[in-house]
Amino acid sequence: MIITEAICKQLSDKEIVKKSLVDIEYFSCMYDRYELRLLRYIKRIALVNDEQAKDILQEAFIKIWRNLNDYDQSLKLSSWIYRIVHNETISYWRKQKSFGKDRQVTLDETLFKDVSINFEMNEDNEQKERLTHEVLKLLPLKYKTVLVLKFMENMSYHEISDVLKIPEGTVATWINRAKNMFIKEASNNHISFFN
Repeated sequence: MIITEAICKQLSDKEIVKKSLVDIEYFSCMYDRYELRLLRYIKRIALVNDEQAKDILQEAFIKIWRNLNDYDQSLKLSSWIYRIVHNETISYWRKQKSFGKDRQVTLDETLFKDVSINFEMNEDNEQKERLTHEVLKLLPLKYKTVLVLKFMENMSYHEISDVLKIPEGTVATWINRAKNMFIKEASNNHISFFN
């Protein structure tokens, strides 16, 4: 049986998991449903190009497939998938760093012309997106990650807790610290924020 996009759209995440365990062809539904979001997430936290992001995602989906029998049905599938992708991305990032390929992050000074942007940005504003990514590059990985998950991936504290395997209280603390760091770095580069 050929699994079409129309068939995939009719299935819930749990149905996709159940059917994938019986017929591997249904696993393509999971990949198609999450591919673009996960590639965007990988690029946001790891500062990698498209090809590297695809390699990371491919390795993550191999792990997702190998561990599909162990999927905890009490978790949202998206949280479980993000956790595996997150771990694979961090492993890649650490490996690159250990080989001395971690580049010194600096901002593109041409982007900063006393710009005011709203922290909770609209995706349709390309300049806001670009400026936000430039500032995110300067943050420690754990703080960059919680901001990306909360404000760019629109996850709840509970979902972030599931992805990062930390308590929700810690999520809230990290988000607060990360927002303060983000605003400080933006201010240092002449970007102001308003609510």
